[in-house]
Amino acid sequence: MGRDLDKERFTEAEYVRFGERLQEQVGVLRELLATPGFGQGPATIGAELELFLIDERGRPLPRNSQVREVLGDKRVVLELGRFNLEVNLTPTPLAGTPFETLSAEVQETISKVDGAVEGGGALPIGILPTLSADDFTVGAMSDQNRYRAMSRGFRRLRLEPFLVKIEDLELSVEDVILEAANTSWQVHIRTPPERFARLFNAAQLAIGPVLAVCGNSPFFLGRELWEETRIALMEEAADDRDVARLGRRDGRVTFGSDWVHEGAHELFERYVRDYEPIVPDITENPRPHEVPELRLHQGTIWQWNRPVYDPADSGHLRIEMRALPAGPSCADMAANTAFLLGLTLSQAGRDLTGYRFAQAYQNFYRAAMHGLDAKLSWPGSDAEFEAGELVLSLLPEAREGLLAAGVAAHDADRALGVIAQRTRLRRTGSVWQREALARFGGDRERLVRRYRELALSGLPVHLWD
Repeated sequence: MGRDLDKERFTEAEYVRFGERLQEQVGVLRELLATPGFGQGPATIGAELELFLIDERGRPLPRNSQVREVLGDKRVVLELGRFNLEVNLTPTPLAGTPFETLSAEVQETISKVDGAVEGGGALPIGILPTLSADDFTVGAMSDQNRYRAMSRGFRRLRLEPFLVKIEDLELSVEDVILEAANTSWQVHIRTPPERFARLFNAAQLAIGPVLAVCGNSPFFLGRELWEETRIALMEEAADDRDVARLGRRDGRVTFGSDWVHEGAHELFERYVRDYEPIVPDITENPRPHEVPELRLHQGTIWQWNRPVYDPADSGHLRIEMRALPAGPSCADMAANTAFLLGLTLSQAGRDLTGYRFAQAYQNFYRAAMHGLDAKLSWPGSDAEFEAGELVLSLLPEAREGLLAAGVAAHDADRALGVIAQRTRLRRTGSVWQREALARFGGDRERLVRRYRELALSGLPVHLWD
């Protein structure tokens, strides 16, 4: 869903044709991934940063089109909500100093976007604390065909309202606009097909303890909810399962329900088998290796870790890790990336299919709910660990994974040192937000303004006042 469409309405005949294309292209992709030498090359990483735009008070500012026009930067694209933008960062080799490079580009782009917002600024934060129900009208959606088409596609499948239930919060909404409440820091790593299964499973295992130390979304619509409320909100705000689809195990935003046993083709085939299309845009006369319909369909299924096939440069495969929140600062996002990638790489050497998938699943949601206070399990032990204790014990393994991939020791140590200090001091973004709100007497606008100042400073959150 990264490109806009020529139209927003589709006929039932187009849905049928699109489905036929999917069946053809999933076979084409399976053959491509099995081709000897496909996707070989040095490991690279990339990231996408979603931002909120705010006014001088700290309220959401629905001016993303105007800000993008002022910027004139191809890295900056529109997101679902008019108060959101996305920055696509430059891919960089994993070997060397990738986290230093990422941190510098994040700082540069946040400052650039912030400076382009007349009468306000930009904010990297999981959920903006000043959002209200009035911010989620139909008019809040960005003026692009792809978002209107996506909304229509959801309504075609789900006739019932979307029901959001998180703790004591209950909402019933008619559209997918609540997705605009969430902004993420999405990390990509390129992988050859033969390594995909081990690396993907390792990412599924790693994300639990990593998410526990990265929480940055404690508030939504005036309520204090999970440490990383985005996880629940995204899953329920885009769940296309109505009464007719209750038999399908997973929603469109999902952690998944099993390990990958053979390769990426398992997931692509599952996406075609289990999920109905919502945007049946047909590309006429594509080159066979482009599989455009399959890529578009895959882009409408938001597994927290998911495969990405890119036809550029003769084609390659990536794993996209979507569960991390935006923010708090460039240093924090670089550190979160280092811990997630390092732990994933270190665990990819083992066959995880003998470890109960349900435990990785449980780790993920416990971490989202409780952060560093979560009780997590880990392969090799029948005990449960306090998340902070587990994080500190896993940092050496993450470091080994990074060094083995060619990351410079000083870059790995600087980034992982932020995680260690954040854990020891128990100072995540969510903790800071709750403490700041109490200090400001419940003034959410003041909280947001102070957060912006500190985020722009580039300091990691454990050093914020």
